[in-house]
Amino acid sequence: MKKKYWYWILAIFVIMLAGGLLGAGLYFYQVAVVPGQKSFLSKKTPLRKSDPLYHQKLWYENANKQRWTIKSAGGNYRLVANYIPATHKSAKTVLIAHGFNGSKNDMGAYAYLFHQLGYNVLLRDARGHGQSQGNYIGYGWPDRLDDKKWIQQIIHKNGDQSKIVMFGVSMGGATTMMVSGLHLPSQVKAFVEDCGYTNAKTEINYQAQQLYHLPTIVRWPLINIVSGITRIRAGYFFGQANAIAQLHHNHRPMLFIHGGKDTFVPTKMIDQNYQATRGPKQKWIVKNAGHAKSYQTSPKQYEQHVAAFLKQYVK
Repeated sequence: MKKKYWYWILAIFVIMLAGGLLGAGLYFYQVAVVPGQKSFLSKKTPLRKSDPLYHQKLWYENANKQRWTIKSAGGNYRLVANYIPATHKSAKTVLIAHGFNGSKNDMGAYAYLFHQLGYNVLLRDARGHGQSQGNYIGYGWPDRLDDKKWIQQIIHKNGDQSKIVMFGVSMGGATTMMVSGLHLPSQVKAFVEDCGYTNAKTEINYQAQQLYHLPTIVRWPLINIVSGITRIRAGYFFGQANAIAQLHHNHRPMLFIHGGKDTFVPTKMIDQNYQATRGPKQKWIVKNAGHAKSYQTSPKQYEQHVAAFLKQYVK
């Protein structure tokens, strides 16, 4: 009888533990995967003249933008992008990918950079962001297929002579690396990624430790539970969003950029990504830059590095 009593106690404890983990999983799904205001992200501020990229961002605000739309891979969502044609007719086009919980309008300074280099510029909102439909953040995995469709749209609109570069920052950088591993049209010539993570699961595990100070014994089951919820609700596991695995299939040129003082996506991740790719490559660590601050920290050098790299591969 006493033994049976302890079985009941253990069963109740297991049920309560499972219920607690499931509840925590649902909460962290909202934090990590559902778009919306995030307490751990800096709030967006109005454009100020003290901003090192003030001129670039102001140019974007005033630029004449065309609205492009496509259906997402799978056809569930309408996706939206801004297109800015080059000043003079050009076969060169850059596809720009924004970061976690961001939008195309956060990328105005980069649009300016490429426009000055003679590129047409296409800035897209990932599914669940900005003006695009969707109710989850894809960490680059479903987005890679959407971006392949954007590439096909560029070729459809601008012609078979198109020369396409993909560029992204943070989650957009990771997405860029994931796109590189796909079977892509020959018009895609090169990639530039800035501070992208190695894979979503590692990055989320790192953030759970940094932001919530969760011990490994809690993080391991919790992240797997959130990943399972994400598979049910959004169609992918965190482990699938793996930039390194995709880079193993890439043979096109890629420039890797990372801030030397990045504590959000650790700087060491650039080395793992850099080693994984199979194509021509360059690596640049911006010494004093925090996360996604490399352009802001060293504007002239940033422009020079990007221009010099692309000059080699996009004639």
